[in-house]
Amino acid sequence: MRFESAEQKRTFRGIILISVVVLLFAITDAISKYLTRFYPVTNILWARYLAHTVLIVVLMGPRLGWRLVRTARPGIQILRGILLPISSLFFVLAVKYMPVAEASSITFISPMLITLMSVVFLKEKLGRGHSVAIVSGFLGVLIIIRPGTGVFAWASLFPLGCALAMSSYQMLTRRIAGLESVYTSIFYAGFFGLLFFSLSLPFAWTAPQNAFHLGLLALGGVLGVSSHLILIKAYDCASASRLAPFTYSQLVWVTVIGYLVFGNFPDLWSLLGITILAAGGIYLATHLRRA
Repeated sequence: MRFESAEQKRTFRGIILISVVVLLFAITDAISKYLTRFYPVTNILWARYLAHTVLIVVLMGPRLGWRLVRTARPGIQILRGILLPISSLFFVLAVKYMPVAEASSITFISPMLITLMSVVFLKEKLGRGHSVAIVSGFLGVLIIIRPGTGVFAWASLFPLGCALAMSSYQMLTRRIAGLESVYTSIFYAGFFGLLFFSLSLPFAWTAPQNAFHLGLLALGGVLGVSSHLILIKAYDCASASRLAPFTYSQLVWVTVIGYLVFGNFPDLWSLLGITILAAGGIYLATHLRRA
């Protein structure tokens, strides 16, 4: 009983931490959308990855030293470092042209894409639970974007591109899980993201207009690193399959923040699509946990 109680406490702590993480993600998304009114998307992401890289070096460098940058899988780390900024670029472009709730919801098809990739590339078996989740996920996305109708917008392709890039990034992360330090992986994701967006600065640089904007640009990076570090702690407390259902609370946060800050609220069809997509993701996570 004592062991179960300790395990339950760790699980509860993990749930609290993952809930904090998704709230930080939602706030970061809102900051990004606000800043796109004033700055090029590449500027916003360059500032975020600069803060990300500096903070991870400052926080983990003294403890890990050269172990922070030492990697036995440089090819995979480089590819991850390319995919993550591409994913970020697609997502910030999405929230520039779309409400935050709809854009975020579409990216939640990522677990279903990872399942499909696992079948294709890792030869994993596709069970009935996986099939139900995948079908519901794609159905939810189709309801949200409604292709072939006047509601469909070309910007809907951005969150789909984000989900595809993020799924590939997570697949590669699975390949090196346990082989590389998570802090090393976080460092390279930020470092290559910084290099990626630094290439755009000569063509699309806009200086911060005021101290408030400068603070928001820096805050995006701080929240990004904080989210990843808290996420590590959450997964130290509980398994990914146990925590996965709680990640969908992000959809509640982005809906609330999108309404309060930008005055955007999903219509009934979008709410239906978001609900179906979230239900599919939660079902998939629950199925994996039982399995």
